[in-house]
Amino acid sequence: MASSLHVVACSHGTDNARGRELIRGLRQQVEEQLAQRPAPEAGRILVHEAYVDVQDPDLGMVLAGLPAGEPAVVVPLLLSHGHHTGVDIATAVARRPNTTAAAPIGADPRLAHVMSTRLREAGYRDGDQLVLAAAGTRVAAGQDQARASAQALAAALDAGVATSYCSAATPGVQSAVDSLRQASPDARVGVVSYLLAPGYFQDRLAGVDANYVTAPLLPDVIVAECVVDRVEEVLSSGVFD
Repeated sequence: MASSLHVVACSHGTDNARGRELIRGLRQQVEEQLAQRPAPEAGRILVHEAYVDVQDPDLGMVLAGLPAGEPAVVVPLLLSHGHHTGVDIATAVARRPNTTAAAPIGADPRLAHVMSTRLREAGYRDGDQLVLAAAGTRVAAGQDQARASAQALAAALDAGVATSYCSAATPGVQSAVDSLRQASPDARVGVVSYLLAPGYFQDRLAGVDANYVTAPLLPDVIVAECVVDRVEEVLSSGVFD
């Protein structure tokens, strides 16, 4: 293997200052955890930041600036498959030799623990009706991942959890909340934010007519552990052997 393995932690990007801070913290946790694993043969792991929207540096520019010939893994700091993984990241990866993309964080069952923590912080009670609010995508695999995350949370709580989307897919969040209220008029309804950090979609959730809305997943070291596992999956696949 070449002298360094480059891990490019690629996020969507946001104008929200707290969101930027939390994504930066996530990237630092990923770097710290990767530093604890055995280094690639005759080399080391270097972690870089990149974005597909709103912020710089742009993913394509980051990849173009890496040393020629050295392997690179783009790991999406994203919760599901969608346009950014299937188009933005895939296109940038295809333009650079010896480069591959890890899977997004996906429906990792460990995230159910994080969401359960956020629910307790928001005042969740047994018997509350819950709606998981994902960012949304037109990509079927991404919608499946959101539904799988809702199912994992439902299993962790032994409660029903409906799936909804902030954009690009149906049902919308308010529509899902309204449906639960119509079915159980006396029940409290909580919205579970299935978003990584504060930003545009979290701001929209604040306007939903629900009894409460949870905070996003970050900060939580479990999220970093999930990201590192996506990198490990690539390395164990032998793609750079």
